[in-house]
Amino acid sequence: MFVLVEMTDTVRIPPWQFQRKLNESIAEELNKKLANKVVYNVGLCICLYDITKLEDSYIFPGDGASHTKVHFRYVVFHPFLDEILVGQIKSCSQDGVHVSVGFFDDIVIPPESLQQPAKFDEAEQVWVWEYETEEGAHDLYMDIGEEIRFRVVDETFVDTSPTGPSSAEASTSTATEEAQKKEAPYTLV
Repeated sequence: MFVLVEMTDTVRIPPWQFQRKLNESIAEELNKKLANKVVYNVGLCICLYDITKLEDSYIFPGDGASHTKVHFRYVVFHPFLDEILVGQIKSCSQDGVHVSVGFFDDIVIPPESLQQPAKFDEAEQVWVWEYETEEGAHDLYMDIGEEIRFRVVDETFVDTSPTGPSSAEASTSTATEEAQKKEAPYTLV
């Protein structure tokens, strides 16, 4: 579920942090930049694990900050395919069951991946597994807040980098249209 990822980045240390130790300033800047953010094709960054190598620092003309190339390892939430996780049901809809693991909510179990036979109960807004026994069928409800185990079968990364307007009419779009277009940058299925 959590992996250490080796990364390299150039860190800018502002002049007002020069009185601090370099490692402390770099750790703070890296956590500001990466913690609780999704890095495309990497996963959800949690926190800095360690700094493995510091290269020379440079101060460029017109910029009083120091710039240091840093090699480091970061703790990242990136479950393996076929890994079994435990989470809580956040909500249910026709699209499937939406699950949360506490710090990460973008998990969807589509209807075709649920225990079969399963049906969506419109009145209760929950999925129901029709469990067959020798005595007959029993309906097992997937209630909101219940803990479940699920297998990761796919992951989706969406590039959410900002893009410029493609034409003059793009600048007239309303905020509601933009809200509808927003997608989670990292989703587990």
